[in-house]
Amino acid sequence: MTHDQRVIRAAAPVIGEEEIEAAVRVLRGGMVAQGPEVAAFEEEFSKFVDGRHCVAVNSGTSALHLSLIALGIGPGDEVIVPSFTFAATANAVRLVGATPVFADIERDSFCLSPRAAEAAITPRTVAIMPVHLYGHPAAMGPLTALAEQHSLAIVEDAAQAHAASLDGTPVGAFGSAACFSFYPTKNMHSLEGGMITTGDAATARTLRLLRNQGMEQRYANEIVGFNVRMTDVAAAIGRVQLRSLAAWTRQRRANAAALDAGLRGVVTPPVAPGAEHVYHQYTIRVTAESGRDRDTVSRELQKRGVGNAVYYPTPVHRLAPFRTGEKVLGYAAGDLPETELAAAEALSIPVHPMLTAQELERLTATVNEVVGGRA
Repeated sequence: MTHDQRVIRAAAPVIGEEEIEAAVRVLRGGMVAQGPEVAAFEEEFSKFVDGRHCVAVNSGTSALHLSLIALGIGPGDEVIVPSFTFAATANAVRLVGATPVFADIERDSFCLSPRAAEAAITPRTVAIMPVHLYGHPAAMGPLTALAEQHSLAIVEDAAQAHAASLDGTPVGAFGSAACFSFYPTKNMHSLEGGMITTGDAATARTLRLLRNQGMEQRYANEIVGFNVRMTDVAAAIGRVQLRSLAAWTRQRRANAAALDAGLRGVVTPPVAPGAEHVYHQYTIRVTAESGRDRDTVSRELQKRGVGNAVYYPTPVHRLAPFRTGEKVLGYAAGDLPETELAAAEALSIPVHPMLTAQELERLTATVNEVVGGRA
């Protein structure tokens, strides 16, 4: 990397003047917790999920946790989840006392395999939690059919998939509930926050109670609840971000198309028929056929000023909280072959909408040089 070349960041959270002005406006107004900005944000986000009920909370993890509680999932229940995901997916299942049952993924999408999910169903299974990983929709058609056949709930983990869709239906409008994250590196953010969407009014009301100490009216507690409210400052920032989401998504797709066309020697991310990928991450595979090791490629790119990241080097079923001795909740080596392969091959490179044309060209050339062994 020469002195005139800046580091190409793996992610670029946007905090512009509009976001700052929105936060200051709320702070000066004095209504900062669970107020009109939150209500407006919920109403506006609803338009992105086919008009479903929206309940804002303080994080994507809280969204997952509350969704499972609202659906009555708890001790003795099993929830089918992918292992190739962030730990929050399985953590939420454990937090309600249920058991995460890990199923394998599809090679192309990195998302939960319907065939593997079907094989994981037992008499204790009550729900399937597909993750729309990296912004690519999971195979919701067969997963929904599977859930209906076995009377299972579906909780979509849509933390990385704002504005993604499948066959014209937006992510967040398939399941019994769906959960989004507004962490700073997501496709849109509220500094921190989450959103739950549901088509059921009764579930939405339960979620509103759960997020606010079990009450709609002050001191009229109806159930045991939490304090996981979203602040009005966060909601105001989220509203600003939401207005830019469509344009940012178009730019992510344009950047991805340029990478698709320019990269050599790696497997670029396929897009399933009918899917609208939103490229939270642009994740390539560095395969054995390339003659290069993924971790070596990652280090060499970093040395040359190209930010990148490995999501996720250790599948969730092999993380310490989910291990039981040498086995992992009954899993042995080779039981989740596509998950293990993805953990060894996947490498995410910049695709965010703040990339300049020059950075995109340099990124492509650098990856090609490193993978081609010329770096």
